[in-house]
Amino acid sequence: MTTTSAPLPPTGDQYELELGPVRATITQVAAALRELSIDGVALTPGYPVDSQPPFAAGIVLVPWPNRVEDGRWELDGQVQQLDITEVSRNNAIHGLLRYTGYRELERDASSVTLGATVYPQHGYPFLLETTVRYALTEDGIRVTHTARNDSAARAPYAVGTHPFLGIGGVDGAELTLTVHASTRFDVDDRLNPLGEVAVDGDYDLRAGRRVAELELDTAFGGVSPVDGVVAALTAPDGREVRLLQDANHPYVQVFITREFPGVGTAIAIEPMTAPPNAFNTGLGVRWLEPGETWSVEWGIQYAG
Repeated sequence: MTTTSAPLPPTGDQYELELGPVRATITQVAAALRELSIDGVALTPGYPVDSQPPFAAGIVLVPWPNRVEDGRWELDGQVQQLDITEVSRNNAIHGLLRYTGYRELERDASSVTLGATVYPQHGYPFLLETTVRYALTEDGIRVTHTARNDSAARAPYAVGTHPFLGIGGVDGAELTLTVHASTRFDVDDRLNPLGEVAVDGDYDLRAGRRVAELELDTAFGGVSPVDGVVAALTAPDGREVRLLQDANHPYVQVFITREFPGVGTAIAIEPMTAPPNAFNTGLGVRWLEPGETWSVEWGIQYAG
């Protein structure tokens, strides 16, 4: 007689966290934030356990966020060629750990720390040890990323995360989006940056704009947090979900889709330590010396 076990979800093990009314689910693959809720109010749109993350929802982006144009950059005068992972636009996107299963390092009822290694490979000849810690708070979650360069040479590094935010029961199109940023990155038809310009029109979100009026897949700079808040989504009844970023995150990406499964309109608000194509422009890139460790933090906060 043979027995069969339930198939492993495509995102691997699921880490369920709880702190009073606050609950979250973190996935083993890509260390993604799959679900976050408070008092039953969903603060992320979530997705079924038997699905891959739609639109890269919640995944960790290491050792670069966003895109590297043509997957090409130069290291000490030598061209490096990353694998092309956004084939339709001929770019390398979302780093190197998108489909990596992380290791559980520490865990308790309300927090988990996961680790993953970036091995030397096409276009990135460096060895990094990385961790991400998710810790619930009374009003949301705090996330800490750490990277250590185990290479013999200094290594370029940046990190981002791809959370979608929302307020359960409220149509995403009816939320008001506020982003405390004074610049944006103008892009070409492949979404690679042409330059950083002052925000204006639909891109000036400092006073808030209704999501239904916006079409965005845009990186913002000139981030000036207000009480630690970089961006917020506000419901018509005044409830609010907020993105917090430390000073090591001077950039944020906003992506709006009308096709998130089971939801329709969904808003990704993505903390980034560097903007798109940073390996070519140098903006925001942290060059880690051999043995150097660097940590950064961001979070999600709910005001009900």
